[in-house]
Amino acid sequence: MLSTLLEDVDAIIARDPAARHRLEVITCYPGLHAIWLHRLNHALWNIGLKWLARFLASLARFLTNIEIHPGARLGRRVFLDHGLGIVIGETAEIGDDTTIYQGVTLGGTSLYKGLKRHPTLGKGVVVSAGAKVLGGFTVGDGARIGSNAVVLKEIPAGATAVGVPARILHPDLPKDASDASKASFSAYGITPNADDPVSLALKSLIDATIEQENKIKALEEAIAKLGGQASDDVGHQETKRELDAIKQLLKE
Repeated sequence: MLSTLLEDVDAIIARDPAARHRLEVITCYPGLHAIWLHRLNHALWNIGLKWLARFLASLARFLTNIEIHPGARLGRRVFLDHGLGIVIGETAEIGDDTTIYQGVTLGGTSLYKGLKRHPTLGKGVVVSAGAKVLGGFTVGDGARIGSNAVVLKEIPAGATAVGVPARILHPDLPKDASDASKASFSAYGITPNADDPVSLALKSLIDATIEQENKIKALEEAIAKLGGQASDDVGHQETKRELDAIKQLLKE
């Protein structure tokens, strides 16, 4: 148990450059306090002391401004960065090494009791500030969710999702997908790749234009070569006229 608690502290130091030492993290990070209190409340929930677990969870929310239902399952080294306004529902599951920023909601869209209503986050997921993940689906290992995104369906492992409703931009998965800890950590889900949809669209258009220009240049060179050969032969005047017509069309 003690090793798990120390892991929570060290995970914050590893992912937050503002954290200088363990004492500072233990005394000054409400996200850590919320997780530790939840571990107690979850244990009470599992042994059937559900009212007491809910009551203590309400006190934890008052102290930390983070709401975690005692039925939710949290993995190891979970980091609630800043934490203000985070809401985690009853059937939510959060994998190891996941980072969740302020204002995030892991909510449900169903009112039926006994069903999986809240999302499951895989290992190493980053959920950025203000994002809403709503429904009983899975967010794959190493996925990233952008700020203020509204996620309503499953996200593949290693993908980045942004927008309202969220759309998947590109996969960004390490070779060993089973070990999400090998993926580089991305604060606020920001990736080193150009993942803005407008930038990606413009890049695709530019690449297509360059490719077309190269093809046209190669075709003009081939036509010029054939045209020179045809001009040496009086019997190929008709062929030369056809080549000239093709050149004119290319210029237009």
